[in-house]
Amino acid sequence: MILDAFSLANKVAIVTGCDTGLGQGMALGLAQAGCDIVGVGRKTPEETRQRVTALGRRFLAVQADLSRQDALSGIVEQAASQMGRVDILLNNAGTIRRCDALEFSEKDWDEVMDLNLKTVFFLSQAVARQFIAQGSGGKIINIASMLSFQGGIRVPSYTASKSGLMGLTRLMANEWAVHNINVNAIAPGYMATNNTQALREDEDRNKAILERIPAGRWGNPEDLQGPAVFLASAAADYINGYTLAVDGGWLAR
Repeated sequence: MILDAFSLANKVAIVTGCDTGLGQGMALGLAQAGCDIVGVGRKTPEETRQRVTALGRRFLAVQADLSRQDALSGIVEQAASQMGRVDILLNNAGTIRRCDALEFSEKDWDEVMDLNLKTVFFLSQAVARQFIAQGSGGKIINIASMLSFQGGIRVPSYTASKSGLMGLTRLMANEWAVHNINVNAIAPGYMATNNTQALREDEDRNKAILERIPAGRWGNPEDLQGPAVFLASAAADYINGYTLAVDGGWLAR
């Protein structure tokens, strides 16, 4: 049955930044499909842990500073040793800094680029090595952005990182497909999360954004669950190097 191809039963996924918002929503979607979750971040995502285990899935919390490159291989080693294997990596953790390009600082540039792009590459590299050692392939899902396609304003390092992430997704897909590793990305549109609360509370900006979205509403974390499960599953075995926009039609306008 085709629906069996979407099952993630007995799979283990590393999900970065899954304590709230989109990361939590996607982690719960993977768990609903049968996946055990390794949640990685600076703090233990207690709510996510409770909701995942309530579904009958295992949850391992790994506390790590993802901005430190020397911590990345240890994350994968801990996940593999305690959960038995790793099958999926969802690179959700990221950051943003807002300032006019004329005033943007080197510090804000480096902090965003390091977490959003450098960490994604080297964590993916560590996970890909684990996949190869296991001999059974795997799935890597990066979280891109509308600014992978557009320029935006007042977020130069975020735009650069998310534009670069689309290219990096393609590069990793090209090199690692021979190892049965699929690398794809999801580009969320305007989502109702903590990061966009100020925009949603600004009456004029909120109105302008909603007028541009054909679906007529902000997205929510549940809107990313289906795409995440699909790209993590055997149903997406022949999809590689693609960035899927989940945007309510924003890019179609």
